[in-house]
Amino acid sequence: MTSRMTESQLTEHIVPVAGKSIFVAEIGAGPAVVMLHGGGPGASGVANYSRNIDALAQRFRVIVPDMPGYGRSDKGVDHSDPFGYLALMIRGLLNELGVGSAHLVGNSYGGAAALRLALDTPQRVDKLVLMGPGGIGTTRGLPTAGLKSLLSYYGGDGPRREKLASFIRDYLVYDGASVPDDLIDLRYAASIDPEVVANPPLRRPSGLRALWRMDLTRDSRLQTLTTPTLVLWGRDDKVNRPSGGPMLLNLMPNAELVMTSHTGHWMQWERADLFNRLVTDFLSADSTFAHG
Repeated sequence: MTSRMTESQLTEHIVPVAGKSIFVAEIGAGPAVVMLHGGGPGASGVANYSRNIDALAQRFRVIVPDMPGYGRSDKGVDHSDPFGYLALMIRGLLNELGVGSAHLVGNSYGGAAALRLALDTPQRVDKLVLMGPGGIGTTRGLPTAGLKSLLSYYGGDGPRREKLASFIRDYLVYDGASVPDDLIDLRYAASIDPEVVANPPLRRPSGLRALWRMDLTRDSRLQTLTTPTLVLWGRDDKVNRPSGGPMLLNLMPNAELVMTSHTGHWMQWERADLFNRLVTDFLSADSTFAHG
């Protein structure tokens, strides 16, 4: 398995965006690649992509923010249109960094934010990589068991380490035994930040309008979005339904789909070497994915 990166190699800074502070880590040089993490309790950018950043930094300028509401970024998200809000903030971050357009890599919640950003301002996105993205067919059936576990974390008796360990080991990955205790401890410590507990960034949509806004497959712009897109999905994903992969493949004009067996919701961690090869190839100018 790919070794964990050395965090001392990263340049870390706080960037002001629309009155909020966004934490960003950067490494590498070349075309900009922005990596957006998922929305589970205690998530953050560098931790989410710890097995991928070094590999991509060999070819690209890798930009890894903590999404609003997470990690070392300011808390608070507009729950009436969360994906639109996140897209707005990430676009603002690109403006502050002087990045005109970038490749976007998004996992789950971050995948929904990346896709919404491309739908709203396609000229800002060169290529998209979406791993088990949120917002795909979410109004077409009941929530998955994994999503229910995620959304109930701050409810009931509140956040507990046992609840987080269950979410990660039972739902986030295919092989729960592969997840070390220190990763659980790190995520748990972040999840009980008092500001996060008071205002969790990911919650059940309130009202039909918010629910429909969060189902990106109902956005008519998806069928005319020509951004080259690589969709990656674990066949055994228990958080976002794997049927979302073929759905995107059939809706988007320039989508490619790779699905893998014995893989849950966290492909970039569980299948890191494969993920790194696929994404490096796809984002490269001489990509073998290119149509010709």
